[in-house]
Amino acid sequence: MQKLLLAAATLLMLSFVSCKSSTTTPKTFCDTVCLTDTIKFTGTHEKTPTVFITAKNCLPDSIIWSYKGMAADRKTGFTYLMGTTVNINKNFIRCFFKDNEYAWLLFNDCMTGRGFQIKLPYDKNANFSLKSSGINSLDPKFSIAENLVVNTDRGNIYVEDMSSGKKAMMTFGEPLPIDYDALHDHIDSVNVTNSRIWVKILIGKNWVEKEKNIVLE
Repeated sequence: MQKLLLAAATLLMLSFVSCKSSTTTPKTFCDTVCLTDTIKFTGTHEKTPTVFITAKNCLPDSIIWSYKGMAADRKTGFTYLMGTTVNINKNFIRCFFKDNEYAWLLFNDCMTGRGFQIKLPYDKNANFSLKSSGINSLDPKFSIAENLVVNTDRGNIYVEDMSSGKKAMMTFGEPLPIDYDALHDHIDSVNVTNSRIWVKILIGKNWVEKEKNIVLE
């Protein structure tokens, strides 16, 4: 009887250990490897516009943007601008240059997958703008034309041509309780071209497809 009890206890212990070992860390959007090197983007305009993201303590520290002949570099603190800590990976950042007028930075937080979009004007008298609800093509479930920046305000989806500034939009039909840190809970997939918006979204308990032909203006 004692041997049977010992065997049962051993099996119970092995079962518990097996369950513990099967527990996995939640999957991140991208590798959160320590960021140590400055990330640099350079445009093709003759004045060579650039955007730098410096690193400190494994995280992005500052954004610096400039071009040849510019009186002084423009600079802002990364966390200050974002209002929160964001983990980035150099393979999940995109930069679009409009000559030496402005640059767009598009990236996703590696921890949550949340999309961010920053417009950086080179004119010192112009303010930069931040979108923290970005729908970026860096996410494999989002297909976005190369010249477009796309984001949402929970009730609509907005499209802007990064080169011309022309815009279009489509409504979801009702506000959605979207958590931007868990965007896929309500927006499964998106396909946006210069003439059409298509989305698959959760309305109530049902996944619904919506689409609209658009004209950027």
